[in-house]
Amino acid sequence: MKEATGELNMTVITLIAVAAVAALFYFVMWPMIQRMIVQQTCNTRGSDWTAVKLDAEATSTGTNAKVNEWLCCPPNATTVEQGCVSAD
Repeated sequence: MKEATGELNMTVITLIAVAAVAALFYFVMWPMIQRMIVQQTCNTRGSDWTAVKLDAEATSTGTNAKVNEWLCCPPNATTVEQGCVSAD
């Protein structure tokens, strides 16, 4: 019985460790990866263009999914009116 309890404890510890690594990736690494990909797309317009993230909005597909909208902006611009274009 003691051996089975020990194995259960190790299983719980392993699950917590996997969840911690997954949370680190999702909340820290994934946003940085997204920004780097969009920045590379913006660099095709010019080396001084930057990626700007808009607020998350619901998609027009009828779902409640949140999607990050990105813009590629020339220097000193942050809105479409100032010359930014969609990064799609």
